[in-house]
Amino acid sequence: MSCKNSKEKTDPGIFMPKAAEVVNAQMVTPTEKHFTLRLNNGDMFDYQPGQIIEAGRFGFGEIPLGLSSSPVNAKTFDIVVRNIGKVSQALCELNTGDTMTVRGPFGNGFPVDELKGKDILIIAGGIGLCPVRSMIQYILQHRGEFGRFTLFFGARTPQDLLFEEDLEQWRASTDVHYFETVDRPDKAWQGNVGVITTLFPQAAGIGPDTHVIICGPPVMYKFVIAELDKLKVPRGHVFVDLERRMKCGVGKCGHCQINDKYVCLDGPVFRFSDIENLEEAI
Repeated sequence: MSCKNSKEKTDPGIFMPKAAEVVNAQMVTPTEKHFTLRLNNGDMFDYQPGQIIEAGRFGFGEIPLGLSSSPVNAKTFDIVVRNIGKVSQALCELNTGDTMTVRGPFGNGFPVDELKGKDILIIAGGIGLCPVRSMIQYILQHRGEFGRFTLFFGARTPQDLLFEEDLEQWRASTDVHYFETVDRPDKAWQGNVGVITTLFPQAAGIGPDTHVIICGPPVMYKFVIAELDKLKVPRGHVFVDLERRMKCGVGKCGHCQINDKYVCLDGPVFRFSDIENLEEAI
Protein backbone atom coordinates (compact mmCIF):
# COMPACT_ATOMS: atom_id res chain seq x y z
CA MET A 1 0.00 0.00 0.00
CA SER A 2 1.43 3.36 -0.98
CA CYS A 3 1.99 5.98 1.70
CA LYS A 4 1.82 8.76 -0.88
CA ASN A 5 -0.97 11.23 -0.24
CA SER A 6 -3.47 10.62 -3.04
CA LYS A 7 -4.81 14.19 -2.72
CA GLU A 8 -1.78 15.62 -4.42
CA LYS A 9 -0.17 15.26 -7.82
CA THR A 10 3.32 16.29 -6.88
CA ASP A 11 4.90 19.14 -8.78
CA PRO A 12 8.67 18.88 -8.27
CA GLY A 13 8.88 22.67 -8.33
CA ILE A 14 7.16 22.98 -4.97
CA PHE A 15 10.24 21.49 -3.28
CA MET A 16 12.64 24.01 -4.83
CA PRO A 17 13.28 27.13 -2.74
CA LYS A 18 13.66 30.51 -4.39
CA ALA A 19 15.94 33.27 -3.13
CA ALA A 20 14.17 36.38 -1.86
CA GLU A 21 15.86 39.63 -0.91
CA VAL A 22 14.81 41.46 2.24
CA VAL A 23 13.67 44.86 0.96
CA ASN A 24 12.70 46.07 4.41
CA ALA A 25 12.75 44.57 7.91
CA GLN A 26 11.30 46.06 11.06
CA MET A 27 10.47 44.82 14.55
CA VAL A 28 6.79 45.69 15.05
CA THR A 29 6.37 44.21 18.55
CA PRO A 30 8.88 42.83 21.06
CA THR A 31 8.57 39.39 19.38
CA GLU A 32 7.36 40.00 15.78
CA LYS A 33 9.42 41.16 12.81
CA HIS A 34 7.79 42.43 9.60
CA PHE A 35 9.62 41.63 6.34
CA THR A 36 9.01 42.96 2.86
CA LEU A 37 10.56 40.59 0.30
CA ARG A 38 11.33 40.53 -3.42
CA LEU A 39 12.34 37.54 -5.51
CA ASN A 40 15.98 37.84 -6.50
CA ASN A 41 15.25 37.14 -10.17
CA GLY A 42 12.78 40.03 -10.28
CA ASP A 43 9.78 37.81 -11.13
CA MET A 44 6.28 38.66 -9.95
CA PHE A 45 5.14 36.54 -7.01
CA ASP A 46 1.69 35.22 -7.95
CA TYR A 47 -0.58 34.31 -5.01
CA GLN A 48 -4.06 34.74 -3.58
CA PRO A 49 -5.04 36.36 -0.27
CA GLY A 50 -4.90 33.69 2.42
CA GLN A 51 -2.21 31.49 0.88
CA ILE A 52 1.03 30.67 2.70
CA ILE A 53 4.71 30.24 1.93
CA GLU A 54 7.54 28.30 3.48
CA ALA A 55 10.23 30.78 4.52
CA GLY A 56 13.69 29.61 5.53
CA ARG A 57 17.44 29.98 5.84
CA PHE A 58 19.91 27.39 4.62
CA GLY A 59 21.30 25.46 7.57
CA PHE A 60 18.35 26.27 9.83
CA GLY A 61 15.20 24.98 8.09
CA GLU A 62 11.93 26.63 7.14
CA ILE A 63 8.55 27.51 8.62
CA PRO A 64 5.08 28.12 7.12
CA LEU A 65 3.91 31.73 7.19
CA GLY A 66 0.83 33.46 5.86
CA LEU A 67 1.35 36.15 3.27
CA SER A 68 0.57 39.52 4.84
CA SER A 69 0.15 41.73 1.79
CA SER A 70 -2.22 42.05 -1.14
CA PRO A 71 -1.23 40.25 -4.35
CA VAL A 72 -1.96 43.50 -6.19
CA ASN A 73 1.59 44.54 -5.22
CA ALA A 74 3.16 41.21 -6.14
CA LYS A 75 6.60 42.62 -7.07
CA THR A 76 7.10 42.64 -3.32
CA PHE A 77 5.30 40.64 -0.63
CA ASP A 78 5.14 40.73 3.15
CA ILE A 79 5.46 38.21 5.95
CA VAL A 80 5.64 38.53 9.73
CA VAL A 81 7.86 36.23 11.78
CA ARG A 82 7.30 35.58 15.48
CA ASN A 83 10.61 34.86 17.19
CA ILE A 84 9.80 31.73 19.17
CA GLY A 85 12.08 28.97 17.83
CA LYS A 86 15.32 28.09 16.08
CA VAL A 87 14.16 28.83 12.52
CA SER A 88 12.16 31.93 13.40
CA GLN A 89 15.12 33.30 15.38
CA ALA A 90 17.41 32.75 12.40
CA LEU A 91 14.94 34.58 10.15
CA CYS A 92 14.60 37.44 12.61
CA GLU A 93 18.37 37.95 12.47
CA LEU A 94 18.03 38.98 8.81
CA ASN A 95 17.91 42.64 7.81
CA THR A 96 17.56 44.78 4.69
CA GLY A 97 19.75 43.45 1.88
CA ASP A 98 19.95 39.91 3.29
CA THR A 99 18.42 36.87 1.60
CA MET A 100 16.03 34.16 2.77
CA THR A 101 14.45 31.30 0.86
CA VAL A 102 10.78 30.93 -0.01
CA ARG A 103 8.68 28.09 -1.41
CA GLY A 104 5.11 28.37 -2.54
CA PRO A 105 2.55 29.74 -2.48
CA PHE A 106 0.62 26.83 -1.00
CA GLY A 107 -2.96 26.01 -0.08
CA ASN A 108 -6.33 27.54 -0.83
CA GLY A 109 -6.87 31.17 0.11
CA PHE A 110 -9.96 33.23 0.79
CA PRO A 111 -12.82 32.85 -1.73
CA VAL A 112 -12.36 36.32 -3.19
CA ASP A 113 -14.86 35.96 -6.02
CA GLU A 114 -17.55 34.58 -3.71
CA LEU A 115 -17.06 37.46 -1.27
CA LYS A 116 -17.40 40.20 -3.88
CA GLY A 117 -20.62 42.15 -3.47
CA LYS A 118 -21.10 40.85 0.09
CA ASP A 119 -20.95 42.53 3.50
CA ILE A 120 -17.68 41.39 5.08
CA LEU A 121 -16.63 41.00 8.71
CA ILE A 122 -13.00 40.08 9.41
CA ILE A 123 -12.13 39.03 12.98
CA ALA A 124 -8.42 38.83 13.81
CA GLY A 125 -6.85 37.95 17.14
CA GLY A 126 -3.19 38.67 17.85
CA ILE A 127 -0.83 37.49 15.14
CA GLY A 128 -3.91 36.25 13.29
CA LEU A 129 -4.01 39.73 11.77
CA CYS A 130 -1.01 38.82 9.59
CA PRO A 131 -2.64 36.32 7.17
CA VAL A 132 -5.91 38.27 6.95
CA ARG A 133 -4.06 41.53 6.22
CA SER A 134 -3.75 40.32 2.62
CA MET A 135 -7.54 40.20 2.33
CA ILE A 136 -8.00 43.49 4.18
CA GLN A 137 -5.67 45.24 1.75
CA TYR A 138 -7.36 43.58 -1.22
CA ILE A 139 -10.81 44.75 -0.11
CA LEU A 140 -9.60 48.31 0.44
CA GLN A 141 -7.89 48.33 -2.96
CA HIS A 142 -11.13 47.15 -4.60
CA ARG A 143 -13.53 48.86 -2.21
CA GLY A 144 -16.36 49.29 -4.72
CA GLU A 145 -16.55 45.53 -5.28
CA PHE A 146 -17.56 44.74 -1.68
CA GLY A 147 -20.40 45.73 0.61
CA ARG A 148 -20.17 46.95 4.21
CA PHE A 149 -16.72 46.14 5.59
CA THR A 150 -16.20 45.63 9.33
CA LEU A 151 -12.93 44.69 11.01
CA PHE A 152 -12.34 43.46 14.57
CA PHE A 153 -8.80 43.24 15.94
CA GLY A 154 -7.85 42.09 19.43
CA ALA A 155 -4.45 41.86 21.12
CA ARG A 156 -3.15 40.97 24.56
CA THR A 157 -1.68 44.42 25.30
CA PRO A 158 -1.27 47.74 23.44
CA GLN A 159 2.36 46.75 22.79
CA ASP A 160 1.14 43.70 20.85
CA LEU A 161 -0.87 45.71 18.32
CA LEU A 162 0.58 44.96 14.89
CA PHE A 163 0.93 47.20 11.82
CA GLU A 164 0.55 50.50 13.65
CA GLU A 165 0.51 52.54 10.44
CA ASP A 166 -2.35 50.38 9.14
CA LEU A 167 -4.24 50.76 12.40
CA GLU A 168 -4.00 54.54 12.23
CA GLN A 169 -5.39 54.49 8.69
CA TRP A 170 -8.22 52.11 9.60
CA ARG A 171 -9.19 54.20 12.63
CA ALA A 172 -9.57 57.26 10.41
CA SER A 173 -11.04 55.55 7.35
CA THR A 174 -14.64 55.63 6.19
CA ASP A 175 -14.02 52.55 4.02
CA VAL A 176 -13.87 50.19 6.99
CA HIS A 177 -15.75 50.07 10.28
CA TYR A 178 -12.80 49.30 12.52
CA PHE A 179 -13.00 48.12 16.15
CA GLU A 180 -10.10 47.11 18.40
CA THR A 181 -9.60 45.82 21.92
CA VAL A 182 -6.85 44.67 24.28
CA ASP A 183 -6.99 42.19 27.13
CA ARG A 184 -4.58 44.05 29.42
CA PRO A 185 -4.41 47.82 28.99
CA ASP A 186 -1.60 50.12 30.07
CA LYS A 187 -2.09 53.56 31.59
CA ALA A 188 -2.11 55.24 28.18
CA TRP A 189 -4.73 52.97 26.60
CA GLN A 190 -8.07 54.68 26.05
CA GLY A 191 -9.78 52.09 23.89
CA ASN A 192 -11.88 49.01 24.50
CA VAL A 193 -10.73 46.47 27.10
CA GLY A 194 -11.78 42.82 26.96
CA VAL A 195 -11.83 39.78 24.73
CA ILE A 196 -12.66 40.25 21.07
CA THR A 197 -16.29 39.15 21.45
CA THR A 198 -16.95 42.32 23.49
CA LEU A 199 -16.78 44.22 20.19
CA PHE A 200 -19.93 42.64 18.77
CA PRO A 201 -22.42 44.92 20.58
CA GLN A 202 -20.55 47.98 19.25
CA ALA A 203 -20.82 47.01 15.58
CA ALA A 204 -23.94 47.47 13.46
CA GLY A 205 -25.07 45.61 10.38
CA ILE A 206 -23.84 42.08 11.21
CA GLY A 207 -26.48 39.52 10.28
CA PRO A 208 -27.55 36.69 7.97
CA ASP A 209 -26.16 38.38 4.87
CA THR A 210 -22.71 38.95 6.38
CA HIS A 211 -19.74 36.83 5.29
CA VAL A 212 -17.08 36.36 7.96
CA ILE A 213 -13.36 35.56 8.04
CA ILE A 214 -11.80 34.47 11.35
CA CYS A 215 -8.13 34.02 12.25
CA GLY A 216 -6.61 33.97 15.71
CA PRO A 217 -5.69 31.79 18.69
CA PRO A 218 -7.60 28.48 18.96
CA VAL A 219 -9.51 29.50 22.10
CA MET A 220 -11.06 32.43 20.23
CA TYR A 221 -12.91 30.47 17.54
CA LYS A 222 -15.69 28.80 19.49
CA PHE A 223 -16.64 32.01 21.29
CA VAL A 224 -16.71 34.01 18.05
CA ILE A 225 -18.80 31.32 16.35
CA ALA A 226 -21.25 31.42 19.28
CA GLU A 227 -21.69 35.18 18.82
CA LEU A 228 -22.21 34.77 15.08
CA ASP A 229 -24.85 32.11 15.76
CA LYS A 230 -26.74 34.63 17.92
CA LEU A 231 -26.69 37.07 15.00
CA LYS A 232 -28.06 34.39 12.62
CA VAL A 233 -24.94 34.38 10.44
CA PRO A 234 -25.07 31.07 8.52
CA ARG A 235 -22.09 28.84 9.17
CA GLY A 236 -21.72 28.48 5.42
CA HIS A 237 -20.87 32.19 5.37
CA VAL A 238 -18.03 31.76 7.87
CA PHE A 239 -14.44 31.06 6.78
CA VAL A 240 -11.74 30.07 9.25
CA ASP A 241 -7.99 30.21 8.69
CA LEU A 242 -6.18 27.22 10.25
CA GLU A 243 -2.66 27.90 9.01
CA ARG A 244 -1.28 27.49 12.56
CA ARG A 245 -1.47 23.70 12.00
CA MET A 246 0.73 23.66 8.91
CA LYS A 247 4.27 22.36 8.69
CA CYS A 248 5.64 21.06 5.36
CA GLY A 249 3.07 22.76 3.14
CA VAL A 250 2.82 19.88 0.66
CA GLY A 251 0.82 17.15 2.41
CA LYS A 252 3.77 14.89 3.27
CA CYS A 253 4.47 15.22 6.99
CA GLY A 254 0.93 14.65 8.31
CA HIS A 255 1.35 17.39 10.93
CA CYS A 256 -1.75 19.26 9.74
CA GLN A 257 -4.06 16.30 9.10
CA ILE A 258 -7.59 16.57 10.52
CA ASN A 259 -9.35 13.29 9.81
CA ASP A 260 -9.43 13.10 6.00
CA LYS A 261 -8.38 16.73 5.47
CA TYR A 262 -4.94 18.25 5.16
CA VAL A 263 -4.78 21.91 6.11
CA CYS A 264 -1.96 22.57 3.65
CA LEU A 265 -3.87 21.02 0.72
CA ASP A 266 -7.56 21.52 1.56
CA GLY A 267 -6.99 24.80 3.44
CA PRO A 268 -5.63 26.73 5.22
CA VAL A 269 -8.93 28.56 4.65
CA PHE A 270 -12.02 26.40 5.29
CA ARG A 271 -15.72 27.09 5.14
CA PHE A 272 -16.75 26.46 8.74
CA SER A 273 -19.80 24.42 7.78
CA ASP A 274 -17.45 21.94 6.05
CA ILE A 275 -15.39 21.24 9.18
CA GLU A 276 -17.66 22.04 12.13
CA ASN A 277 -18.18 18.34 12.91
CA LEU A 278 -14.46 17.52 12.91
CA GLU A 279 -13.55 17.43 16.59
CA GLU A 280 -9.94 18.56 16.16
CA ALA A 281 -10.63 21.33 13.65
CA ILE A 282 -10.88 24.27 16.07
